[in-house]
Amino acid sequence: MRELEYELCDVFTSRPLEGNQLAVFLDGAALTDEEMQAIAREMNLSETTFVHRRNRSTEQARGIRVRIFTTQEELPFAGHPSLGTAATIRRVFPEMASAEKIILDLNAGRVAVNFATDINTGRSATFAEMKQLDPVFGSTHSAAEIAAVLGLSEEDIAERAPQTVSTGLPFCITVLRSLGALKSLRLDPAASEGYSHSSDAKFFYTLAPESDGVWRARMQFYNGEDPATGSAAGCAISYLVRYGLIAPGERLHIRQGIEIRRPSDLYVSANLANGKVSEVRVGGSTVPVATGRLFLA
Repeated sequence: MRELEYELCDVFTSRPLEGNQLAVFLDGAALTDEEMQAIAREMNLSETTFVHRRNRSTEQARGIRVRIFTTQEELPFAGHPSLGTAATIRRVFPEMASAEKIILDLNAGRVAVNFATDINTGRSATFAEMKQLDPVFGSTHSAAEIAAVLGLSEEDIAERAPQTVSTGLPFCITVLRSLGALKSLRLDPAASEGYSHSSDAKFFYTLAPESDGVWRARMQFYNGEDPATGSAAGCAISYLVRYGLIAPGERLHIRQGIEIRRPSDLYVSANLANGKVSEVRVGGSTVPVATGRLFLA
């Protein structure tokens, strides 16, 4: 019987039992692809990550290898798993305890996670910020079709057309006219799956302005509703900056998970120069909540 050590943390929150849960397995190199997928199903969280430590020279050149699994598939990139795993690596591995930056080697590429120099490495929350890949803007979508998938009316969707944006994972970014519409959102799973298979968007990320400098967001998918979606938040700020809804360089506070009682706080920004969006940054806090062992034959 093998014993596999893992850490459980809450991401995009400084309070335990809020934000988005993440299980981080510390020795993923000892597992097969099938075992990692089965463990992710067992944990039954939005995502579970597996750290694959390599020799020092390889990690210095390429970063720390991390793989990300949902209950159904491996993902090339995801936001809260990147922040949460980097914070866990910094807390658990002694040689990383004073790191100001950790490079993660993900399937989508290398992602840098930066920490403040005055971070407390004890039980308190750790704030970090990742620089995501430059966004790729894909197809625009019919407001009527997206409204049908989201259980809304076409009038609920703002004037700017929904569009697929990817910083490693493609989301259909949809801005709504009101918080009331956002609260009433009810994703049709069958319609969502069918639409995703015929388009370039894998998931749907829906936002509405709440107050000055604060927006609310929701993301529903096959594993239920996501409390916080860092990968989508990077796509969202890219969309908002490109179309002039948020000023370049402005730091936006996105609140997510309110409807499922897992409030999450994401802080995002992006630059715009010569029509090109870059320097997409997504930040938030991670707090450790549990340590465990999983027994595997």
